[in-house]
Amino acid sequence: MSAPHHEITGGTALHAQAAQWPSVNSQAAPLVAALLREHHALRLGVTRGPQGHTIVDAGISHAGGLEAGRRIAEICMGGFGTVNLSSGTARWPLQVNVHTSNPVLACLGSQYAGWSLSHGSGKGAFHALGSGPGRSLACKEELFAELGYRDQAESTCLVLEVDKPPPQEVVEKVMRDCKVSAEKLTFVLTPTRSLAGMVQIVARVLEVALHKVHVLGFPLQHIVDGMGSAPLPPPCKDFIEAMGRTNDAILFGGQVQLFVSCSDNEASDLAQKLPSMASRDYGKRFAQIFKDCAYDFYKIDPMLFAPAQVIVSCLESGNSYRAGKLNAELLDVSFGGPGV
Repeated sequence: MSAPHHEITGGTALHAQAAQWPSVNSQAAPLVAALLREHHALRLGVTRGPQGHTIVDAGISHAGGLEAGRRIAEICMGGFGTVNLSSGTARWPLQVNVHTSNPVLACLGSQYAGWSLSHGSGKGAFHALGSGPGRSLACKEELFAELGYRDQAESTCLVLEVDKPPPQEVVEKVMRDCKVSAEKLTFVLTPTRSLAGMVQIVARVLEVALHKVHVLGFPLQHIVDGMGSAPLPPPCKDFIEAMGRTNDAILFGGQVQLFVSCSDNEASDLAQKLPSMASRDYGKRFAQIFKDCAYDFYKIDPMLFAPAQVIVSCLESGNSYRAGKLNAELLDVSFGGPGV
């Protein structure tokens, strides 16, 4: 494990924990190198952009696949999480499983798609939310001030859920904000409609839980460990439907267990508030909710974005609190399409 190479700000309990956090960029670097080295076997395209940066095509002109998505998901987590695929006996049996012993760092400090990278307007505009270790170099989100974490590294990687490479202006912005040269910058492109894109999005099941924990105001320093799983939906050519399926996989089929250091009352309260069914928007396919909101994410209840079922295990007492439920019927409607 790499030694810490980052700055710490502030003096909260969470910031004190962050003082011990290692570098997500250093930890992820070997995973990025292996992805580039084995790109042929993973059916990925690797090219150099005009500025000299590296572009990994994981589903635009190259097929990519489930294994590519699994590896990209681990890169998104800054090298501090494990992602695997397993089969079970459910109607949609292929599961994406995620675990990290550093959930706040891996999920919020790296994996969360929180860096807005846009350029232009109209038909030719580019819009993306950057995910991965590069976020912790730029620290353009208020979240990093709360975490008290800023990484330092000579090379970095960002994962973008897009179907075209970022324009020159976005590349230069990332270089400038991350303070890295073009030769040390890698963009991994994972369209939502691709197999790799599906895997790396569903692998956010634990991150989605951590983000809602943060929105609820639960002290992040009390999160000790975590794991999650969600069913992998089949891909879909329509972007809205593909996005809907990946969200529904978590909203209706996601399961998360968090291990916390707090009182029983706090653990129980968190469990009750955390599942997706606690939202006023719960009960319809995400694609339909999105359409009903005139394709405006900000009109969707933020409490919706959460796993279907949670277990919060209190390390102080040994008690666990379960809330929410899996919804096989809505998964069938979302995943099935005609004839299923």
